[in-house]
Amino acid sequence: MSTSLWPAGVSFNNGVLHFSGISATSLAQEFATPAFFMDEEDFCTRALGWDKALHQAFDSHAGNVYYAAKAFICVEVARWIANCGIGIDVCTGGELAVALAGGIDPKKIEVHGNNKSVSEIERAVSVGVGTIVIDSIFEIERVAAAARKLGKTQRVLLRLTPGIQAHTHESIATAHEDVKFGFSIASGAAWNAVLEVQKYPEIELRGFHSHIGSQILNMDSFEIAADRLIGLLGKYRDEFGNQLPELDLGGGYGIAYLPGDVELEASEVLPALFTQVKKVCEKAALNIPTISIEPGRAIVGPTMFTLYEVGTVKDVTLESGKNRRYISIDGGMSDNIRPSLYGAEYTTSLANRSSSAPLIDTRLVGKHCETGDIVIRDIELPSDIAPGDLLAVPATGAYGRSMASNYNHVPRPPVICVKNGKARVILRRETEADLLNLDI
Repeated sequence: MSTSLWPAGVSFNNGVLHFSGISATSLAQEFATPAFFMDEEDFCTRALGWDKALHQAFDSHAGNVYYAAKAFICVEVARWIANCGIGIDVCTGGELAVALAGGIDPKKIEVHGNNKSVSEIERAVSVGVGTIVIDSIFEIERVAAAARKLGKTQRVLLRLTPGIQAHTHESIATAHEDVKFGFSIASGAAWNAVLEVQKYPEIELRGFHSHIGSQILNMDSFEIAADRLIGLLGKYRDEFGNQLPELDLGGGYGIAYLPGDVELEASEVLPALFTQVKKVCEKAALNIPTISIEPGRAIVGPTMFTLYEVGTVKDVTLESGKNRRYISIDGGMSDNIRPSLYGAEYTTSLANRSSSAPLIDTRLVGKHCETGDIVIRDIELPSDIAPGDLLAVPATGAYGRSMASNYNHVPRPPVICVKNGKARVILRRETEADLLNLDI
């Protein structure tokens, strides 16, 4: 288990954050705030680490590591993924377009989503994506129609819901029964989908897929999901006389957000997963299928932090008589919606200087016209933090910039890549001109 909150290139010297040797003050002066700062080497190391661990654990049964694009993607990151040789999981036409623009081999692209449009399906089939994950009965016919139109046979997986209550927030738990994703195993919908696919010669069913949720910090749920999917592989073998060759067990591996948190590491997760898969397959007299996984947050989450500038400081007296300090920063829910959406928790550090001032009960808030625009609800910070100071929030690589919005017509922040002591923009800051360009 790892407890690292910061990208590998971050260090603190006399209270000042340095990223690959560049001080936070210098970064803020050159790129302004708020801004996301990303460690390229750390990203690639993590991506390759998951790929290596998958192949070490599953050996000849190792499939693809599909980076989950929804966590964060841009063309430059897609180039890194292509260079690493891993695959990518996309769930919209826009994510597919970015993956292709970054040079990712279409055969290493997996297309997801619970409501793929006909045009998105046709585009995926036409460019030759390796796999489409089918999420509904309607999609079976749509994928078959697209393949027929283009004279192709399309490989697919069926997304299944194994009926697991993963220990995570309701909004990011995806494998229990009452969700919009996939075909339920327990209700029989999964088997009905298997039978429906058999009607279409343009579709090659390769196996099953499940994704049990996000930010999961124990292996129990993954092992139960593997058990239930393999059970359906056995039923298919008994019915049709042959075994489906693939399983995709999804992602959702948790990372550290607060001091003392741990993250699931590939070197621990995948050997444990292999042991479970092997045991269940032996019990069912099945061959071990090819296993693929989809880490997104686990790759990108810890490789990025957000740098803010303090704008105002205000003390508020609560009904209890206790004081709380409100520190307002120049970003907020438009660049990190997760605290408002999920109740996600983060920490922060003073980044431009050291402080020996007493700690004070603090709430870190954004600049938006919403009471719920809270980045960190409760934290103790130095009492001398003042306008102009810099605060850095770690572990914002997953879903920060990806879910960013223009609420209150705030331009979205840039993403700055740092490597070998050099920083460069890979996703520029939006401008007011960008906001106005859509108006007719």
